[in-house]
Amino acid sequence: MVPTGHGYLAVEEAGDPNGSPVFLLHGMPGSRSGPKPRASVLYRRGVRLISYDRPGYGESTRRKGRTVVDAAEDVRVIADELNVERFSVVGRSGGGPHALACAARLGDRVARTATLVSVAPPDAEDLDFLEGMAEGNIDAYATSGIDADGVAAVLRSRAAQVSDDPDSLLAGLHAEMTHLDRRVVKDVGIRRTLAEAYAEALKYGADGWVDDLMALRSSWRFQLDEVTCPVLLWHGEDDNFSPVSHTYWLAKRMPRARVEVRIEPATAHFGAVKVLLGMFDWLTDWPEDGPDERPDRVARAEVSAGVSHHLADISHRLADVAVH
Repeated sequence: MVPTGHGYLAVEEAGDPNGSPVFLLHGMPGSRSGPKPRASVLYRRGVRLISYDRPGYGESTRRKGRTVVDAAEDVRVIADELNVERFSVVGRSGGGPHALACAARLGDRVARTATLVSVAPPDAEDLDFLEGMAEGNIDAYATSGIDADGVAAVLRSRAAQVSDDPDSLLAGLHAEMTHLDRRVVKDVGIRRTLAEAYAEALKYGADGWVDDLMALRSSWRFQLDEVTCPVLLWHGEDDNFSPVSHTYWLAKRMPRARVEVRIEPATAHFGAVKVLLGMFDWLTDWPEDGPDERPDRVARAEVSAGVSHHLADISHRLADVAVH
C-alpha cells in the first residue's frame, strides 16, 4: 500500500525488480490483479511491471470526484515510493486516457506511452463519440450526463451481482460482442482470470467503477498537445465498444509527440488480450540516460497491422453499462 494525500493506493509488482519499469493502467472496471503476462515471462523480458487499483477499486481508497488527469499524480506518488525515476506507461481501454494523462503531466519521467483500444474525450471536436458503439455503451454514456445517480445505482447493482457471481459481467456482455470478441473470451483461462480481477475490483462496491465512468465522460483536465514522449496507439479494427475512430482522432491531437498507430484487422475490443506482451519491446526501447528525440511540430502517424498475438491484459464493458 502506498500512502497518498487521499488515503492509500494498492500496488502490485511483477517481473524483474531490476528491469525496465512499466506502469500498467487497468480498464473499467479493473484492478491491479487483472490479466497480465506471467511474472516469469516478464522476468525473462527484463520488465518490471507495476500495476495499481485506481481510487475506489479493490484495496485503494476512494477519491470521489477524481478526474482523468488525477492518475498522473497517483503514478508519480507510486514511482517516488518505489524509487523509480523514469518509466513507460501502458493503458488498456478505460486506462488509455489515464496513461495519456501521465504522458502529458509527468514530463521526461515518462519515456514512452501506449494505449490499447482507448476512448477519446467526450467533448472531442469533429468526432461522433457514440458512433459505432454497442447499444449498452451508448445508453450509459448518454444517461450518465443527465442522470448520474441513476447510472451509479445500476453500477452498484451490477457490482453486487459480481460478488455473487463473478462470471456475470462477461455473461452480460455476450449479446453485444462481435464474433471476434466471443472467440477471445471463450478461452477458459481468460474467463477465469477476468472473473477473479472483477471480483477483486468490486469486492467493496462500485465506487471505482462509478468514478471512472464520470471521469471518462467529463473533461480530462489536460490537453493532448502537452504530450511530448513517443506514443503508440493500438486498436482492433472491428471494435464496437471503443470504436477505432477514437484512436484515429487521438493520433491527430498530439503534434509534439512521435505517434505510431497500429490497427489490427479482423480484431475487436477483446483483441487487446493478445497484444500487451508483444508491446513490451517497444515500451522498454528507450535510452536510460535521457528522453527520446522528439519532433517539434507535427506528429507522425504510422498505420501498421499484424501485431504479434500474445496472452496479456484486457478491459471491456458490461451490457447496459459502459465498460472500458
